[in-house]
Amino acid sequence: MATSTLDKPSHGERIKAELREFAILATYLFVCFIALAGFKAAILNAQGISFTPWLFALIKALVCAKFLLVGRWFGLGDGLAAKYPLIVSTLYRSVTFLLVLGVLTVVEEAFVGHLHGEALGASLSRIGGGTVAQFVATSVILLLVLVPFFAARALGEIIGEKTLYRLYFEPRKKK
Repeated sequence: MATSTLDKPSHGERIKAELREFAILATYLFVCFIALAGFKAAILNAQGISFTPWLFALIKALVCAKFLLVGRWFGLGDGLAAKYPLIVSTLYRSVTFLLVLGVLTVVEEAFVGHLHGEALGASLSRIGGGTVAQFVATSVILLLVLVPFFAARALGEIIGEKTLYRLYFEPRKKK
């Protein structure tokens, strides 16, 4: 049976939905990155080191949100969605996108290093803070940022985005 054009959203509706999704994701990532940056700034300020990464957190949130949406358009992480419980598909998507963001961070650091005339090794040595322990900690924190996002998305896929929105943002009726 052919699908009618009434079932398909218009081009404008799709753009509006994508922009809304981008805004939600970028805002979520910005709040998370600002919290982490504020924590890092407080630790460094206690040691007498000035650190003000607020604009960096905004730019990183916008870039990461765009990369996450592009990855989603390509269906990254969708392989386990219908076959396993939500926790498995949520963790799978979170790890998949953590790897995507990791690869893109490597590319970004290499590009920025190249712009500043640095050798590739020097620019890549700063990833995740510069030490193995900082890299692992940064990766785990980013994974913990991604899990709630993908958990909410997976739940929205099952119960419907409108229902999920209503559950979180509309007042409950008294019984």
